[in-house]
Amino acid sequence: MHDALFTPVSLGDIALANRIVMAPMTRDRAGPGDVPTPLMATYYAQRASAGLIVTEGVQPSPSGKGYWRTPGIHSPEQVAGWRAVADAVHAQGGRIVMQLMHCGRVVVPANRGFEAEVIAPSAVTCPVQVPGPDGTPMDCTLPRALGAEELAGLAEEFAQAARNAIAAGIDGVELHCASGYLINQFLNPASNRREDEYGGAPANRIRFPVTVLEALADAIGPGRVGFRISPGNPYNGMDPSDPEETFVPFVTAADALGLAYLHVVDMGLPELDTLAMLRAHFSGPVIANNNLKTDGAEALIAERRAEAVSFGRAFIANPDLVERIAGGAPLAKPDYALLYTGEERGYTDYPAFEGGTRS
Repeated sequence: MHDALFTPVSLGDIALANRIVMAPMTRDRAGPGDVPTPLMATYYAQRASAGLIVTEGVQPSPSGKGYWRTPGIHSPEQVAGWRAVADAVHAQGGRIVMQLMHCGRVVVPANRGFEAEVIAPSAVTCPVQVPGPDGTPMDCTLPRALGAEELAGLAEEFAQAARNAIAAGIDGVELHCASGYLINQFLNPASNRREDEYGGAPANRIRFPVTVLEALADAIGPGRVGFRISPGNPYNGMDPSDPEETFVPFVTAADALGLAYLHVVDMGLPELDTLAMLRAHFSGPVIANNNLKTDGAEALIAERRAEAVSFGRAFIANPDLVERIAGGAPLAKPDYALLYTGEERGYTDYPAFEGGTRS
C-alpha cells in the first residue's frame, strides 16, 4: 500500500530511504542563547524515520531572529547544540537538513533578548502582528532599508551559517524563500520598493535571492542546498497576485545552479497549476507540500509531479508518521494549544501507535 512513497530517492547529494519529508515547523523550544536543547534532539530523533527532516527555521545571524525562542546557527554554542540534534537523528538512520530563515522585517524586538537591527529590502513595516514573548500579538518594527553595498556581506552570513550547519553534522540546508521572510521580501513588490538594481522588474527583485543561493552552493556544494517557495501566498503582507511573473525567472535562475531540490508550498491557486509551472522551469527534484493527504501525496509521486512530499502538522502528533502511513494506522491529532509552548508537553510526549504494521 502506498508503495510509491516508500521507494528511495536522492535529492542532490542526500539519499533518502523514502519520499516522506517532515516539513519545517517553528516550535519555540530553543534554550538560552537560542541554543538547541536536548529536548529538541529527542523531538527530531523521534521523527527520524522520515526520508528527510527539514528543521524549523534557524536564524543565520542575530538580525535574522523575529520570533520567540527560535534557534540560531551563528555561535559556537548553537553549532554544538545542532551537533547533538544531527547525531541523534543519524543514530536512528535519518537524514536532516536545516532551514535557514532570516525574518527580515517580521520582527518583534522583545522576542530577541538582545539588541540587533531590523533590516529589510525597503523601509516598509510588516502589516501583520507577530506573537510576543507571552504569545500576545504585537506590531512589527519599522525596518531599516539595506544598502546595496551591504548585500554581499549579508549573503556571506548565509554562507557561513551553511558551513556551520555542515560542521554540526547536518546533511544540508534549505533556504527559506517563502512566507514573507527576508528572501521573499526581496522577491515581492509589496515589500521591495527599491529603485536600484535589486528592485523594480522581476529580474532585479530575484537578484539578491539568487546571489544567496549561489553563496550557499559555493559554501557547501549545490547538492546539499535546497530552497522553499510559496507562489501566491499572501502571508506576512506579501502581494499574492501574478506569481508567475516573479517565480518563473527565479526558479529558472536557480535551476542553473544544480541544486538538491525545490520545496514548494502549493497554494492551490485556481488560476495556476503551480507544480506544472515549476516543472517547466526547474529540472531538479521537487518536494510538494500543503495539507496533503496520503492518497493525494501518493498520486503526486506516481504521476511524477513531484519526487517527494512533505507533511507538517501530521508529524507533530505522529512521531511515527511513516510507519502509520505504511501500516494504514489512524493519525493522532495535535494539541494546537501546545504548538509553541509546553516544553515536552505537545512536543515529545506524543506516543507511537501500537499495533501498526506495514500492509
